[in-house]
Amino acid sequence: QVQLVESGGGSVQAGGSLRLSCEASTYTCCMAWFRQAPGKEREGVAGIFSLGDRTYYADSVNGRFTISRDNGGNTVYLHMTFLKPEDTGIYYCAATPDRSARLVAERYNYWGQGTQVTVSS
Repeated sequence: QVQLVESGGGSVQAGGSLRLSCEASTYTCCMAWFRQAPGKEREGVAGIFSLGDRTYYADSVNGRFTISRDNGGNTVYLHMTFLKPEDTGIYYCAATPDRSARLVAERYNYWGQGTQVTVSS
């Protein structure tokens, strides 16, 4: 099993920045961030596979968010800048051994508890 613990969520005004962290108990090749806004389906935000050989971003965050990885791949960050109210939601860290997972939620086996991000206008 892989345990994932997120931190760094909070409230910020539009245009601000926030950095989320995810600590994994065991190295897994493929990790990603997902988010879920009230009344909406969970969506993929950003993914990082291996030690950064491949990254994936949702079109809605591309250019504003950056995913990175260190500590032997066991720590994953999501650096969010130029935040918008529509970025509000619960952000989940996820991991999978499936190298074809990309940002498909159903292909991820392990999930963190989530951390709330609220962006006010």
